[in-house]
Amino acid sequence: MSSSLTFEELIERKRNGYEHSAEEIEAVVSGYTAGDMADYQMAAWLMAAFLNGLSGDETVAMTSAMVRSGRQVDLSSIPGIKIDKHSTGGVADTTTLVLAPLVASCGVPVAKMSGRGLGHTGGTLDKLEAIPGFSVELSPEDFLAQVRSVGVAVIAQSPDVDPADKKIYALRDVTATVPSIPLIVGSIISKKIAGGADAILLDVKVGSGAFMKTESDARALAAELTRVGRELGRDVVCVMSDMDQPLGMAVGNALEVREAVETLRGEGPQELTELCIALGAKMLVMGRVASDEAEGRRRCEAAFADGRALDTFRRWIAAQGGNAKVADDLTLLKLAPHVREVRTAATGFVAGFDAEGIGRAAMMLGAGRATTDDAIDLGAGLQMHVRVGSRLEPGSLLCTMYASDAALFDDAQRRFHAAVRLSDVAVTAPPLFHDL
Repeated sequence: MSSSLTFEELIERKRNGYEHSAEEIEAVVSGYTAGDMADYQMAAWLMAAFLNGLSGDETVAMTSAMVRSGRQVDLSSIPGIKIDKHSTGGVADTTTLVLAPLVASCGVPVAKMSGRGLGHTGGTLDKLEAIPGFSVELSPEDFLAQVRSVGVAVIAQSPDVDPADKKIYALRDVTATVPSIPLIVGSIISKKIAGGADAILLDVKVGSGAFMKTESDARALAAELTRVGRELGRDVVCVMSDMDQPLGMAVGNALEVREAVETLRGEGPQELTELCIALGAKMLVMGRVASDEAEGRRRCEAAFADGRALDTFRRWIAAQGGNAKVADDLTLLKLAPHVREVRTAATGFVAGFDAEGIGRAAMMLGAGRATTDDAIDLGAGLQMHVRVGSRLEPGSLLCTMYASDAALFDDAQRRFHAAVRLSDVAVTAPPLFHDL
């Protein structure tokens, strides 16, 4: 342990509101990662940090210590600026599956380590595994070689990269200490730096389907993510996008891959397409292949229009063992066998959604997991047919549900209905962006 204080004394200091030195933060992070600090001691420290907060210097020190807790990926052999994109999580957020091949087709390499879904939020790895044959496991050598040859690779995080975060997050998840801005910042930024990114684009979601429910909380998180990343030597840009309704129309893994392909074909939902173009434009500027965002937008729109983004998607999927024919034949994405159409008896307009409730309904159909050990049904989920502002009449189709067990439909349908708010008067859809 690099501090002269015992773990008990370190817990006591944070409990009493003292600010740790960088040495003391290092002792906590390295001690817990090595197994010298017990779970119950780290749980006590996390709760003290949750209640009393961490200073800006403490957050930087913690993030840096987490980066150093394991191997750091070296992407320096790949030409260009390597940019990682991260979303703070939401519902029907299929952005990575579209954005990664889009920006790669425009000349910005994408070397990304992603995660799995938990609770109402979906995981990129689960979505990719809905593609027949796709492997999220690559050796470090194959990972780098694929980024050089194809321009994009998305894999599971190696156990030896930022092991502190994996261990600490698992404890936060069961000790009610997840919604702490310093702890969230440490988790996100440490993973991105340890993963080798030169620059980081962060999409901070705000609304009912996000972890940050209010704009003020989302703005505070975005500011701290940017500050800490830059203090640790990375170019960090944050946007704030809306999650008061699902981003796309598909919620569930195979369904979301299908929607990603449709978007790459130029046939996807307007909001998902616009988000990918806006984020892509920023990534092209950060990667220094576009002089400004206007040029970045033009290049992204051209990559959609001439098929380069879809072709890069094909080559990416094939390189990781997947059946690239899914780009041309969506029936290769197997959906769960039981289908139910959910309709309304009401007349009026869709006034809004509890987006988390929509995600929970899909989860109840088998599309998500409540714990990290839960099995997931890659073909389950729901396809939405309405957005905020949609006009409804008796019999209007709200969504189509897919499940492997028809007994799951009733509870999921009740959850879905509870998540849809109606109005007698016309309603304007919320803006996609809170801050660009």
